Amino acid sequence: MEVGMAALAWLLIPLVAAIGAGLWGSWAHRTRKARNDGPELTGYARFREAMEKPRPGA
Repeated sequence: MEVGMAALAWLLIPLVAAIGAGLWGSWAHRTRKARNDGPELTGYARFREAMEKPRPGA
């Protein structure tokens, strides 16, 4: 009977991990909808402008 319980435990571990991953994924997706990418895109645009400027002395 102990072998059956050990096998059951090894089957339940991935099942619990999959359920946890699904819950985390749905939570992460929910919070992503609430954010706007505006500040990130603005920062990237400033970075590109800075990289396109000629360097002094180069």
